[in-house]
Amino acid sequence: MGKSHDIRRQEIVEATLALAAEQGLRNLTTQAIAERVGIAQPTIFRHFASRDAIFAAVIGWVAENLFYVLEQLEHDPAPPDERLRRLLQRQLAFIGKRRGIPRVVFSDRLQVESPALKAAVREIYQHLLGRIARLLEEGRTCGCFRADLQPEQDARYIGALLQGTIMRWSVQDFSFPLEDEAEALWRFLWPALERR
Repeated sequence: MGKSHDIRRQEIVEATLALAAEQGLRNLTTQAIAERVGIAQPTIFRHFASRDAIFAAVIGWVAENLFYVLEQLEHDPAPPDERLRRLLQRQLAFIGKRRGIPRVVFSDRLQVESPALKAAVREIYQHLLGRIARLLEEGRTCGCFRADLQPEQDARYIGALLQGTIMRWSVQDFSFPLEDEAEALWRFLWPALERR
């Protein structure tokens, strides 16, 4: 008996991420994905209408998993500074285990050639920034963070630090453990955030 539709789709998404890490998106073909999964290429199109549909599923899968991490932190009773620190750690650890994510997110295919995919990534990023801004506001209100913080603006700077770190990791061919960067980021951020 064959695998279920959902299991096969997940295998295709995971294969796409793995291949994106190895060769980027430009040369990533449905034939290569099929070979990685161990199926015939026409089988891909039983599960996805097009190559862009596969990329959309990859972005959807990333969003679902990143949002799950954020939701867990929303219900965490720890103070805002500790939750922000954990957010940095968990985001970098999640992406650090999936090298294909930056290759997909920062690709020309997504940035230039597909407005729909770009909009999906923008939505994920805005959701992340919104969560960071809420943590900053909560920390400012309870006296954990400086009173003069500007949560929305400062969230964008924190997001830029995360993006820059992930981009550096990708450009350097994943030559260092991404999750180890969380502590260095926190050491850099904490003096700018802490109440004096």
